[in-house]
Amino acid sequence: MDKKVNEELQSLVSKATAGDKKALEKLISGIQDMVFNLSLRMLGTFADAEDVTQDILLKVITHLSSFRGDSLFTTWVFSIAVNYLKNYKKHMFAQYPLSFEYYGEDIENGKIQDIPDLTQNIEKDILAEELKMSCTNVMLQCLDTESRCIFILGTMFKIDSRIAGEILEISPEAYRQRLSRIRKKMAGFLEQYCGEYGNGKCKCKDRVNYAIQNHRIDPQKLDYTTAEEASIKTMLDVKNAMEDIDDLSQNFSFCKPYQSPEHTKHFIQEFLDSIQFSIIKNS
Repeated sequence: MDKKVNEELQSLVSKATAGDKKALEKLISGIQDMVFNLSLRMLGTFADAEDVTQDILLKVITHLSSFRGDSLFTTWVFSIAVNYLKNYKKHMFAQYPLSFEYYGEDIENGKIQDIPDLTQNIEKDILAEELKMSCTNVMLQCLDTESRCIFILGTMFKIDSRIAGEILEISPEAYRQRLSRIRKKMAGFLEQYCGEYGNGKCKCKDRVNYAIQNHRIDPQKLDYTTAEEASIKTMLDVKNAMEDIDDLSQNFSFCKPYQSPEHTKHFIQEFLDSIQFSIIKNS
């Protein structure tokens, strides 16, 4: 880990807990995309991820004085976020859980023919990209909560096993073994069914109207293709602040990183501008 980065983070934390608003703003702006992307992959939808990102960032702010520097700041944030997400039951897929069996059955037997054009004059290539990003994200919901978290930390964030083990409260060896098994399970499903990443028959462009009919995508609300992608540098800075061991690839497998929505940024800024900011100095 970069000692200078850690010292800078620790200095910002000390200043923030002493009431330095600019230091706190810098800390939060540095982690909000990380928290949003973790939430999006864990929960499966932009709406749920935005709600939970606000909850987690507020939790970080109001508990900042409890950070003692025993671990890296970003590890501490990940621990808060992971624990919150693992226990969060209000998101859509907690109410309507998925499985690989269900997903595979739908791919094999879903009636995609004879559906009228539902694209509403939106280019089909754009809708196909929206469906691809949505599908690969929603597919994560077929994993149990713990396995999903392991896969996201290992595949999207590429967190070193020692740090991931600390976050999940398991040994590094157990984390590596479980990550290997989960990756094989995901790869096996993609290979069998997906025509985009594997040798399956499922092609996003062929299933656009079927997806619209089943409310899986909405031509008038394109979350993925309209979202601003987070820069690789932003995510690289997060990674380097945690542990400089594994190389970060130029993309996160098929998982693109996104900027947290403007509404979330405004919500946090309004909170920091409010009288409630005093709670950080008194917590």
